[in-house]
Amino acid sequence: MAPISAPKTLTFPRLFLLFTISILMHYHPSEATHPPQTTEMVLYFQDFATGPNATLLPVAGIAGKLWTFSQFGTVFVTDDFITETPDPDSPLVGRGQGVYVTSALDGSSTHVAFSIVFANRAYNGSTLQIQGTGKQFEAVREYSVVGGTRKFRFAQGYTTFETVSADVRRGYSVIRCNVTVRSG
Repeated sequence: MAPISAPKTLTFPRLFLLFTISILMHYHPSEATHPPQTTEMVLYFQDFATGPNATLLPVAGIAGKLWTFSQFGTVFVTDDFITETPDPDSPLVGRGQGVYVTSALDGSSTHVAFSIVFANRAYNGSTLQIQGTGKQFEAVREYSVVGGTRKFRFAQGYTTFETVSADVRRGYSVIRCNVTVRSG
């Protein structure tokens, strides 16, 4: 029976070789040749909260309470038109589709989870996924870009939203969305 020998210690050359092999196994050439691209854009959400063509509707809330923006637990769905300028007749860029939830007990914060679905020539079929919680009655609300598809694969970034105009009687608002994303 052969004697059991002590395990070999890892010397510097062996450690270096293992380290090099580990790096090469995780190296992907496209990462070196395609650095992330930063894209900045300004979009305008055309938000209709009332009327037969409403694009933002409350769909759930606390029983016995009004389903409003300031009522904790109210859930809204949205499918807003997104245009190039504040003018609702300007060229369509895409749609803002998703969910908003009044998420603070005092009604001050909204959690959003929605997609910007592009329909314009430059980004047709691409999407950006927006998510986060923000103070809904502040002049500027900021949310994260947590992903994307097609031209925005692996997107990361942020958006800010500012109300440009609001007609409470008509239930119509124009909201400027400033987007900064890195993708690639």
